[in-house]
Amino acid sequence: MEEQPQKLEFTDTEFEKIRGEAETLYKTFGAVHCPYFGEKINFNTDGLEHLKFKSWNRARSKSDQFMRLKLLRLAPETILNSKTLQGVFEDKLFVRKKKNKRWEKILTDVTYYEFVAVLERKRVKVIVKQVLGGEKFFWTLIPYWRTNDLHKRVLHDGNPELD
Repeated sequence: MEEQPQKLEFTDTEFEKIRGEAETLYKTFGAVHCPYFGEKINFNTDGLEHLKFKSWNRARSKSDQFMRLKLLRLAPETILNSKTLQGVFEDKLFVRKKKNKRWEKILTDVTYYEFVAVLERKRVKVIVKQVLGGEKFFWTLIPYWRTNDLHKRVLHDGNPELD
């Protein structure tokens, strides 16, 4: 029988503390060398925003943010030690880009690369995103995934853009 994750309980003060610490820590990451790609993966503002928001202008629940931000310190180490790719997901998405001094949504090819690690007894999945023609960058960290009725791993809800 698989162990169920513990119910997450925290106060607003604890949430604000974790969020503040994570935002400060994130700014120190810069770029991390990934052995699998043989190149650096950037930790840009898109990744930090995605940890806090599911999509543009739509915040994640506080418990979702709390777990991701609390484990954020494991993201660079996961990338730094990743010699094997666990999954790839390709899609066409409307991506917001600034063009002629205004924001536009442009249909673009996007690729998500998945790396899984167990660090400090925590199982995490790190997603690296690449928009066609752009650099690879940290997209998100997903703590402890669940299993379906057949006891197969469910790594995402089917849409890495939102996971």
